[in-house]
This record gives sequence, C-alpha cells and structure tokens, in this order.
Amino acid sequence: MTEEIAQNWQSWTGFAIVAGVAVGVVIAIAIVVSVSLALIGRRKRWAGQLHDRVRWPLRITLVLLALTVSLSALPVSEDLRGGLQHLFGIVVIIAGAWLLAQLFLFFVDSGSQRYRLVESDTFSARKIRTQLQIVRRLVIVVIVVVAAGGILMTFDAVRAVGASVLASAGIASIVAGLAAQSVLSNLFAGVQLAFSEAIRVGDVVVVEGEYGRIEEITLSYVVLELWDQRTLVLPCTYFTTHPFENWTKLGRALLGTVFFDLDWRVPVDQMRRELDRILTETELWDRAAHGVQVTDAVGGMLQVRVLVSADDSGRLWDLRCLVREKLAEWVRTTHPEALPLQRVRIDEKPIDAAIVRE
Repeated sequence: MTEEIAQNWQSWTGFAIVAGVAVGVVIAIAIVVSVSLALIGRRKRWAGQLHDRVRWPLRITLVLLALTVSLSALPVSEDLRGGLQHLFGIVVIIAGAWLLAQLFLFFVDSGSQRYRLVESDTFSARKIRTQLQIVRRLVIVVIVVVAAGGILMTFDAVRAVGASVLASAGIASIVAGLAAQSVLSNLFAGVQLAFSEAIRVGDVVVVEGEYGRIEEITLSYVVLELWDQRTLVLPCTYFTTHPFENWTKLGRALLGTVFFDLDWRVPVDQMRRELDRILTETELWDRAAHGVQVTDAVGGMLQVRVLVSADDSGRLWDLRCLVREKLAEWVRTTHPEALPLQRVRIDEKPIDAAIVRE
C-alpha cells in the first residue's frame, strides 16, 4: 500500500514537474514578447496596438498548448487521458483561431487607419477602405469555418461521415449546391463589388429613386444612408444585376443646374454678373465651373439654365438652393419685367357669321 502511494506520488510529481516546466516556458515566451512589444511601442505606435490585440489570445493559447503537451504524463487511465487530450485539443483550436483572427484584424485596422474618411475622402482612400472592409469579413468567415471544421474533424464519427460524403459526391452535392446558390451568389457579388470598384464606402448613389451615401458593404448586403437619415439595405446582387447611378465614381466634384422660366425681356448678361457676385460670396462653390445659358425659347418664355459646381453632393444641393433663392429675389426686385407672363391677343374685329357657318 505504501509502495503504491509512493508510486502515485512520484507519477503526480512527475506530471506537476512536466506541466510546470511547460507552463513556465510559455509564460517566459509570453513575457519576452510582451516586453519587446512594449519597448518598441514607445517609439512605434503599431507595436503598442499589436500588444493590446494579441496579449491575452497569445497567453491563453500558449498555456493551453503547454497543458496539452503535459497531459501525456498525467497518471490517469488511458480513456480519461484521451478524453482530456481531445477536450484540450478543441480548446487549443478555438484559442488559435482567436489569436489568428486578432492578428489579421490588427493588420486590417492598421491599414484602415490610413484611409479614414474623416481624414481623407479621396478616391483611393474610399477604394482601399471598401476592399479592406470586405476582406476583413471574408477572412474572419474563413477562419471561423476552418476552425469549426477542425473541431468537427477531431471526432471519429464526423471523419467517417466526411469520408463517405467525399466518396459519394453525387446527387446530394448537386442538391446542396442548388440550395446554397442564392447564398453563394450573394457572397460572390459582395467580393465582386469590393474589387470591381463599382461602388465604394462613401460613394453617393441613386438607387430605386432614392438618393443616399454608401455606409457599409458586407459580404451579403449593402447599407445606404439616405438623405433624410433613413437606412436602405439591399442585397449585393442588386448592384450586379440592376442599373444605378454613382455620382462619385470618378470623383466627388459635381455639376448642378438651376432652371428659370422667364420673360423674353430678361437681361441675360446682367443675370450672369449677378451669378458671379452670388458665387464669390459663398464658400459652397468650388470655383471650378459656372455659367448662365438660354437653353430653350418656347411658349412665350425663355428657359434659362444656371450651371454651378461644388466639392460634393451635399454642398451642391445647398448651392443650388442658394442660387435659386438669390436669383429669384434678384429678378423679382430688380427686373420685375422679366417675370414670366402670358401674352394674349384680343382681336376686336367681328367674325362674319357666314364664314363661321361654312
């Protein structure tokens, strides 16, 4: 009895030593990594951000790996040891996926910080931000799917089912493919939108008669923030199968028009000078383009088109409203004779009744 107790004590002592050494080694590695990143973080901001991202995932993953390795020295029955190793293997896969995801998110977020819309609203900034947004979601999905597959494959029953499915990839695979067709087409449409640059985060678009800004692009849907603060959500396949207007595809600067129906007596040259005065007094105009043209003369009136430009769609809308208001006031107060009139000619000569009868 005493000898058996001594053997058990030695076995547990050996396990404790193995586990202690393994955990001590990984703790030392974690400390070295943390201290190195902290020292580099004093000079480089990215090192501090990386340390904050991976500190706990790295520690937990290393400790779990150490414990998994030390289980081989655990003085218990073979079945119990196998069950514990299986359990720890699953937990290690989860922790490793967490660590890998945090590393990837660090690199993606570091790239996104260089192209924030609040700091840079250029064409390249919006393009890169859109692509990073899609790649971020896509890789996270891949990591989760691979981790889930790795966990399932640790079970013997699942491995057997997987082998049989691969061996008989016939009608069942076709049915599954048809069932997932809509999901996969939406997924591929999201990736296509990210890299075809048809739309980008921050683009101003008109969809289904609704004017709005692209707020978010995911793997399956696109979120539009409409001008009246409503939100419109559309599947990615909509933008690959339906026509839509993208006002900022080639740049954010836009041209806008204001139309006036005025009398023939309107002084167009003076109207041009008044437009120049209005535009020079406002910061909404980007000083790229402006003009006044008579585009039509029918129905007893002249149609005058005023052309203006602005840096973005919001400023253009405000500028058009301002020009319309100021020029309407100018016409009303300075040249009331230019207000639209309907001319009617009354012929006082009596009509011959005989002609009417004929």
